[in-house]
Amino acid sequence: MATAYIDHHLALLAHLRTILIALGDAEQVPEDNHALFIERFDELLDELPHQPESAMHLGQELIVQVFHRYPQIAHLVPRDLLWLFGGDCLHYMPDEEIDLYQQLDERRFAAEEQGEAFNWEQEKQLLALPDSSPRH
Repeated sequence: MATAYIDHHLALLAHLRTILIALGDAEQVPEDNHALFIERFDELLDELPHQPESAMHLGQELIVQVFHRYPQIAHLVPRDLLWLFGGDCLHYMPDEEIDLYQQLDERRFAAEEQGEAFNWEQEKQLLALPDSSPRH
């Protein structure tokens, strides 16, 4: 996987981690289980840059657990993480959103094959524009 792609998702995971820490600090969750969950989340942050393929299962498991353990923040989970980890995470995405991410991946793979840079956020915004909008 391309480094920029992984870096983008690491930043999203780091942001999600700050939200999870804030939940614990606000004492909105049981501390003992929460601390163990944060430890596993940190394992994912450590593993993803070095072994992205093997981190996918752990990531999928943890993101699904966020939805079950912390439903009060489910709306704050970045959609890009659901797509990255796939599997059961995709149950939290509507079909239209899955279609958008499939198109994004196709564009990313095409850019990588041609040795071109790919800006995930910019491409996502372009794809989200209505069909009648001008695209540069």
